[in-house]
Amino acid sequence: MHTSIDHAPTVSGRRVRPNDQRHGTPRRILRKFGGVPYLMPSLAILLVVVVAPIVMTLIFSFTSYSILQPGEFVGWENYRALLADQAFMSSVKQTFVYTLIVVPLQTLLALVIAEIIAKRFPNLFGSFARSVLFIPVLSSLVVVGIVWRFLLDPRAGVVESLFRFVGLEQPNWLGRPFLALVTVALVTVWKNVGYFLVIYYAGIMGISRDLYDAAALDGASRVQQFVYITIPSLRPVTFLVVVLGTIWSFQVFDLVYTMTGGGPGGATTTMVMSIYQAGFQNYQMGYASAMSVVLLAIILVISLFQRRLMGKEK
Repeated sequence: MHTSIDHAPTVSGRRVRPNDQRHGTPRRILRKFGGVPYLMPSLAILLVVVVAPIVMTLIFSFTSYSILQPGEFVGWENYRALLADQAFMSSVKQTFVYTLIVVPLQTLLALVIAEIIAKRFPNLFGSFARSVLFIPVLSSLVVVGIVWRFLLDPRAGVVESLFRFVGLEQPNWLGRPFLALVTVALVTVWKNVGYFLVIYYAGIMGISRDLYDAAALDGASRVQQFVYITIPSLRPVTFLVVVLGTIWSFQVFDLVYTMTGGGPGGATTTMVMSIYQAGFQNYQMGYASAMSVVLLAIILVISLFQRRLMGKEK
């Protein structure tokens, strides 16, 4: 009697036929990269809308490109001019000051309000409060700027009427240099605090209740629970809130443009406002591109810093 022995190899206990060996590699490749064609439309849009403008801006930053005349390659001349441009350096300083006002204030307010709503009003009223505070987030920055400029009008504004009603003289909110920058920063906090409030609220609700019960049994007050349990547990959330707030602050334009136009005397001109003035008012696209690259570098450093902090936290 003749006995046949099958020498076909096995993979994971399954016999592999010669045909499977021949087509195994292409099939594995197809399974691994089969979803790529479905991503191509989105990748194409991302390439055209995001990557291509960044590359073009980087190239233009080394030229004297202008809308009115063709540009020439000037090397690092635009960047050297930026260092000597007092107006641009002032806009960098004012952007940092604006950020130092906005980020700590909106972070602290969002955290405290989220804690109060989560612990004191975890009911229908709390949901209503979150919804009301989130309304400014949904509003357009242009609309917010126009409305607040009307409210703060020194002659016919609502705020001026309130000050006159209590017998006080209203400060010139948008007419004094530093006060105008502070006013724009406070309006930004008013608009953004609802967004970060929702993030903090979700983080607080994710903290185990057992930690608070154990702390209460040990005699810890609400303030002590907030300081020693809530704040440490929300470190990753706080990193996210601070980094997002910082990046948004460096990108501020709409609110400044509608409320002050960069005035008075350039006191509220931010980096993006300087880019707009150089590119779309003075038509110096090459110079404006160099400003944009500097802004991109600052935001990139902040993002890398955030990633490093998050890595250490993990």
